Amino acid sequence: MRTGFKLSMKIQNLMKLTAAGAVLALAAIPLAAQNSTYRAPRAEGGHADLNGIWQTMNEANYDLEAHTARPAMALRPGPYGPVPAAPVLALGAVGAVPPSMGVIVGGGEIPYKPEALKTKKENQEHWLERDPEIKCYLPGIPRANYMPQPFQILENGSQIFFAYQYDGAVRNVYLKDPGPAPVDSWMGQSVGHWEGETLVIDVTGFNDSTWFDRAGDFHSDALHVTERFTRTSPDIIQYEATIEDPNVFTKAWKIAMPLYRRQEANERLLDFKCVEFVEELLYGKWRKHPLTQ
Repeated sequence: MRTGFKLSMKIQNLMKLTAAGAVLALAAIPLAAQNSTYRAPRAEGGHADLNGIWQTMNEANYDLEAHTARPAMALRPGPYGPVPAAPVLALGAVGAVPPSMGVIVGGGEIPYKPEALKTKKENQEHWLERDPEIKCYLPGIPRANYMPQPFQILENGSQIFFAYQYDGAVRNVYLKDPGPAPVDSWMGQSVGHWEGETLVIDVTGFNDSTWFDRAGDFHSDALHVTERFTRTSPDIIQYEATIEDPNVFTKAWKIAMPLYRRQEANERLLDFKCVEFVEELLYGKWRKHPLTQ
């Protein structure tokens, strides 16, 4: 009996090691290679169908780089380490930052120029005053795609349109280049084309008023984002964005993540017009009789 038990345990352990090895081997294969045989349904016009409501499942909006959990985005020195800043102390665990392996391709840190890195660190220290998300500014690109709310892609043979639940943001993707953007804006100007199964979008014409995340990662009005959307399964789009800004970064860098199709039968974009939610924050002090803090 004892010999049989030991043999059974050895077999179980061998099976576990074999399964773990298979998982590690699969993880080592690039996502595109794992799904190289998948061909998305066709939309009107014959290109891959990207229509649907999509959302990320990651912590990129907190910080694009790999990071550990911490008690809050806004911190202050404590007796045994950082503690939440006074304005967010009452949020407790709700205000904590979840950990993440990051979404930067190849890992590592964003390649800031030295002076720009100082600005990024200052942004972190003054997050409550500076983060455009807190003030309900439009999120910009690529941040709009990994905000913790869904967005919808609407595609036909001649038009592609993105609608975001957060702040009612939208963008039209030109399929014929109209030339330089007439004015800089939060969401920039998007010009798209197809490379086989992949929708490639060049986005330029940004202002410098958006961030990439809550960690203070920022850009100038020279930002250029090249996005790639590729359907890799019925319910997944593999998203990549190459980011260039010679005023802020020493070289181009890339982020990547899957976008997942929302599965609820009654899923739709709802109203989240947050401008009215921040009126008290931005303008409450100008009331004739300000509310008590």
